[in-house]
Amino acid sequence: MSDKTKAEIEQKKVNEIKRRAFSNRNVIGSAKRPSQVRKIEGHEGPCTECGAIEWDLDSVRGEVVCQSCGLVVEKDVIDPGAEWVNHGEGPDRSRVGAPPTLTLSDKGLNTSISRGDLMGSRAKIHGISGKALRDWRRRAVIDDRSKTRSSRARNLVKAMQFIRDKSRLPRQHQEEAAAFYRKSAEKGLVTGRSIQGVAAACVYLAAREAGIPRRVEDIAEAFDMEDEMKLKELKRTIRLVSRELGAHRITGPEEYLDKFTSDLGLPPQVLGAANSLWDRVGGSLEWQGKKPSGVAGVIIYKAAQMRGNARTQADVCAVAGVSEVTLRGLLRLLERILDQIGESSFN
Repeated sequence: MSDKTKAEIEQKKVNEIKRRAFSNRNVIGSAKRPSQVRKIEGHEGPCTECGAIEWDLDSVRGEVVCQSCGLVVEKDVIDPGAEWVNHGEGPDRSRVGAPPTLTLSDKGLNTSISRGDLMGSRAKIHGISGKALRDWRRRAVIDDRSKTRSSRARNLVKAMQFIRDKSRLPRQHQEEAAAFYRKSAEKGLVTGRSIQGVAAACVYLAAREAGIPRRVEDIAEAFDMEDEMKLKELKRTIRLVSRELGAHRITGPEEYLDKFTSDLGLPPQVLGAANSLWDRVGGSLEWQGKKPSGVAGVIIYKAAQMRGNARTQADVCAVAGVSEVTLRGLLRLLERILDQIGESSFN
């Protein structure tokens, strides 16, 4: 028998062995139960291809596959995990962008061309030639103009800039003031009034709702509205916005005690004495209709006297924003209330 014939016989035997092995593998009934059973939700039965129960979820590809034979039984599986995105090298697991903020006219959701990348050495680092630099600057100008094409967008840009730059409030309360302004714009309260005045009124209301002591005069000074006519207009706007938005929280004298004590450089003992004094006399109806900052000023003035850290009436009036005549009138009222409750002296 020749060598060629022997090789053909051997090849036929190998092919027959492979055929039998393949036929036995495709018989589901003859497959043995695997020692390791791996089930996932929605796929608990055996594989239709090999009969094994070894399912695996590939979270990267979004597929459910059989680990035994590689059969893909489900595609585009929803990943319930967090949508972390990492565009660079390193452990940075930040999301795709910053959260929306109401203090920006577009809530921070629009893209922008950074001018820092188009100036000086930054442009050279990015390989931008002189002609390309001029083109990119023109695109940046067109991009800015396209975002403020409507009058409402320009209005919001100006108002949000006022709130960010002049409110002197913490970030979270700036967001509240921005929300007030947006609601005012939707109700048409900005029409016919200055953007600056409505923004100042919203800042005052946000501070009042948060319990942060801010006098109307302080807000007017921050927004450059100290003129008598502008101050009157601000007060009218505050009343209008407050009525339309339902922001009717009343500021009490106790909210000013901490700030006035700090402004006058008084020790903590005076603040404690002022709080105790207000707890005793604050329930009197005599204080109705009186300016809260003025009432707080006279309480601080009296407490400082009793604790041996007296301040002049002029100093207290400068902090409280009232005249010396008003302060003396409130002091007489305080003395009368103390006499009524039998505490002519405060210890």
